Amino acid sequence: MHSYADLVHRGTFFTLSALKEVNSEVLKILEDRAPTSAVKSLQMIQLQKAILAVGMFSLFDSILQDRLSCKHGFRKAKEVLSQCGEDGLCDRFEIFISAINVLKHGNGRSYDFLVSNHKELPFRLKLPNESFFDEGDVSEISTLIEVDDQFVINCADVIEEVSNEINNKLPDCCL
Repeated sequence: MHSYADLVHRGTFFTLSALKEVNSEVLKILEDRAPTSAVKSLQMIQLQKAILAVGMFSLFDSILQDRLSCKHGFRKAKEVLSQCGEDGLCDRFEIFISAINVLKHGNGRSYDFLVSNHKELPFRLKLPNESFFDEGDVSEISTLIEVDDQFVINCADVIEEVSNEINNKLPDCCL
């Protein structure tokens, strides 16, 4: 198999491009009328982005467990990053791991961690007193993280950066 990070990047841009095309078609329909099916399509597009982000991280954890011969892939990857002196990347990785956990589980430790760091986040987080990211946006789905194209791209980027550092430190790992 080619590197996971490369495949994730290619898949991310392919999927986002396909979703953007469908989104444009649906928006044209909404210029003339507002059928429920069009609104559902916009929400489906947002849901697909969330599924893509969660899926890429879940598979990455599995691959890390396999290649690093461990039970906790993310934990082991963060140890390797710390050993390499990549504390900034380790912190960024932790932020995205937490964001994915929030997408999967909602409120909890990861959400509390993100709330306490919300001013430094590279994405939008729905704070405890907020009901919407953009009130009136019919495409918005019920998540605590705003999963836009940039969020998905950032997920792929952090996977690539973490993979590269681990491959540099452990060349036989082949992420």
